[in-house]
Amino acid sequence: MSLADIVQRGWIAVGAGDFDSLVSDYEENMTFVMPGQTDILEGRGSFRAALDGLGTLLPPGFEITGLRQIEGENEVVSIVEWKSEKQAGSQLAVLFRFHGDKIHEERWFIDTEQWKSAF
Repeated sequence: MSLADIVQRGWIAVGAGDFDSLVSDYEENMTFVMPGQTDILEGRGSFRAALDGLGTLLPPGFEITGLRQIEGENEVVSIVEWKSEKQAGSQLAVLFRFHGDKIHEERWFIDTEQWKSAF
């Protein structure tokens, strides 16, 4: 299985609300860097707990309208097309860094002003 396949499997798990399956692809000591790059979660347990509040972390009406993966050496970038109630359409990028076949770091890159205005 390619690294891009692992990331795609994760996006499918998110869409299904299967967060336990999602976090199984992450290292125990993983890092999650949220939009704005200032909020950081350390550890798979903290990441899993945050997923229970996912609905409050996303803008109202958030929907992924397109998704593609770009795989490099030990990393995958997801290009995510999205829309929400207040945003007709936009894109963001998510970087996944791997150690072997486990995700070590997930980092979101997004226009933070646009993201804030979507709430």
